[in-house]
Amino acid sequence: MRVRTCTATIVVLVGVTACCKPDTALPGHPATGGIDLAGMDRSTSPGDDFFKFANGSWLATTEIPADRASFGTGAVLQELTAKRTADLIQDAAAHAEPDSDARKIGDYYASFMDEAAIEQAGLAPLAPRLAAIAAIADLAGLSRYLGTTLRADVDVLNNTAYDTDNLLGLWVAQDLDDPTRYAAFLLQGGLGLPDRDYYLDAAPRMAEIRGKYEAHVAAMLALAKVSDAPAKATAIVELEKRIATVHAPRVDTEDVHKGDNHVARAALPPGLDWAAFLDAAGLGTQATFVAWQPAAISAISALVRDVDLATWKAYLTWHALHRAAFVLPKAFVDADFAFYGTTLSGTPALRDRWKRAIDATDHALGESVGKLYVAKYFPPSEKARVEGMVKRELAAFANRIDHLAWMAPATKLKAKAKLAALKVGVGYPDRWRDYRSLKVVRGDALGNWDRAEQFELARNVRKLGRPVDRGEWVMNPQLVNAVNLPAMNALNFPAAILQPPYLDSTRPIVDDYAATGATIGHEISHSFDNTGALFDATGKLENWWTPEDFAHFDASTAALAAQYDGYAPFPDLHVNGKLTVGENIADVAGLLVAYDAYRAEYGGKEAPAAQGFTGDQQFFLAFAQSWRTKHREGQLRQRILTDGHAPAEFRGDTVRNLDAWYPAFSISAGKLYLAPEARVHVW
Repeated sequence: MRVRTCTATIVVLVGVTACCKPDTALPGHPATGGIDLAGMDRSTSPGDDFFKFANGSWLATTEIPADRASFGTGAVLQELTAKRTADLIQDAAAHAEPDSDARKIGDYYASFMDEAAIEQAGLAPLAPRLAAIAAIADLAGLSRYLGTTLRADVDVLNNTAYDTDNLLGLWVAQDLDDPTRYAAFLLQGGLGLPDRDYYLDAAPRMAEIRGKYEAHVAAMLALAKVSDAPAKATAIVELEKRIATVHAPRVDTEDVHKGDNHVARAALPPGLDWAAFLDAAGLGTQATFVAWQPAAISAISALVRDVDLATWKAYLTWHALHRAAFVLPKAFVDADFAFYGTTLSGTPALRDRWKRAIDATDHALGESVGKLYVAKYFPPSEKARVEGMVKRELAAFANRIDHLAWMAPATKLKAKAKLAALKVGVGYPDRWRDYRSLKVVRGDALGNWDRAEQFELARNVRKLGRPVDRGEWVMNPQLVNAVNLPAMNALNFPAAILQPPYLDSTRPIVDDYAATGATIGHEISHSFDNTGALFDATGKLENWWTPEDFAHFDASTAALAAQYDGYAPFPDLHVNGKLTVGENIADVAGLLVAYDAYRAEYGGKEAPAAQGFTGDQQFFLAFAQSWRTKHREGQLRQRILTDGHAPAEFRGDTVRNLDAWYPAFSISAGKLYLAPEARVHVW
């Protein structure tokens, strides 16, 4: 799956020898660069379905690989990056010194790959955790154990502002009210299914999934030889339903004003033994927290007290098995995939083990792996080229602010001050993470994973009380993605997304502005989307708008949300315009900025014609082709319910809001046609 652009609410290289050319020809990416002519469907009117016009032949002839829930441009680059990373890890491990990062990387990867050792160990590596669950005897013991499960791996990068498995999640980030310090954000969690709707929606399809989920929980418990597995599975799912009932909906979790709730330790809600919980989590001295979903956290705390211990122990046993399944024997891996891969997403085949090993190693030692990656695959020349594009797009955004007829001069000054303060990271962080305290033991796959999670938790907890580091990255350099951090007023553009087919020096630069440039513009624009616009230049949650200006901005946001509400990939399911509006604002504004910057690159003129298309046609086609993606039905349905991004097809159709798209393709009518007054620009 490609999620190029996400919002999280809340080195000196030597020996660079390689350039950014792909190792082999990439599917759907011409060897000489440029537009993929063969992938188009010219029988489709661009005014009716521009995404199909640009990608129709590719969509008709491309099959999703059996081990993927979706496939497209980003997936191709992910596969290439994974293969490169595997080669780098194995080469580094062969020449690594003891206790070096390279040795840790190699040992972590090798331990995951050693299926025979994992089979032989069985559940023995998990036995201490299962024994700790069995020993829980009272509320204090339950709270203490729950504290040991707190983790700092909340999936904020996919707009998931809560822990998707543990009962509560932790996110340590810049305080929204005081940008000079870090805050400890407590987040709702505790579900085994992707979202509250999977428990509460009465539709037959959801009911069927719930039935299969309960059967899966029972099967996993039975594999672990837990007695009375079916009855315990029923109790577990019922408890999760109670948790889901009190969860805040996803739209609410993205409302920073609803989430910014500072709570003193003494005022944490009754139920959970907070002293035992926080001590076990390493937060025993923390005086203040931010309850992101206060009602949910209060209700979950009460459930800890009110639900019987036997049910909680069954629930915790299931979640211990579920979280560790990927490093357990094959029977657990297969059972876990059968439900989460096939039932939920429709994926027929499990990914090769080496690919899963790369993901696991990246998760544990991501920046050390990234250091190897950029040394070989991201030369200074490409970093400089992207930094030049960023500079041009920042200037284009500033120019757009200057020419907004609806914005008052006072608001413009504040907007431009925020733009000037934006910290942009390209390729990799300025300072690499220190992994010296992380212990990796060759042959201990589960222990390595658990110690890596504890390392990450401790690293985040140590931030509390220290100065805020605006240069910290939340993405690994080898990740095909990009991010804006509104509270930090900072952007990360990892090296892996700055490669063909998104960035390709062999093709006209107009195409790079359409693909990578649109991503750059998108991330810049997130600082001014419906969430980013609420933060000032320092990252403080503070209104810097005149009332009239914000009313205009709010009306444009509502119009864009309504536009996306009209997209319905299935008769019974449409895109949630409110859930995706931040990303949609950034898509529109980002494409506008990329278009302006491309024109500025050519001295204000259109790029020269190439491949039978004008410069502007190349720009819009390259943009739509950068989004080419196919999804399996289950995965697409899950994304619509849980992801803050609209499906790729509709992101490709962002072009309908740009005035320049209409004359480029002589569009005066069609399903995508919008009258000039109906086109939403926002910025």
